[in-house]
Amino acid sequence: MTLDLPIGLQYAIVAAVVLVALWIFVRKQLPGPLRKARIALATPLVRDGRPAWMRALARRIAPPSNGGTGGSACGGCDNSSQCGPEPKKH
Repeated sequence: MTLDLPIGLQYAIVAAVVLVALWIFVRKQLPGPLRKARIALATPLVRDGRPAWMRALARRIAPPSNGGTGGSACGGCDNSSQCGPEPKKH
């Protein structure tokens, strides 16, 4: 059984798969730069005087906040003595 799809549709499917794989890679391997890029994209859209739909789009683009709890930049543990590798014992 062969599935004869138009060449344009085949390219679109391959492109969609590549974009999904790229998005997963960026989220897993580059969380810091991704967060900065999302903030840079959302900031101009959320300013006063923008239409409601644009502000709503900015809120969806912006990364989730820490909730104002003063958590660490990595989002990990709250106690800095527990973060990082164990100290070497001599």
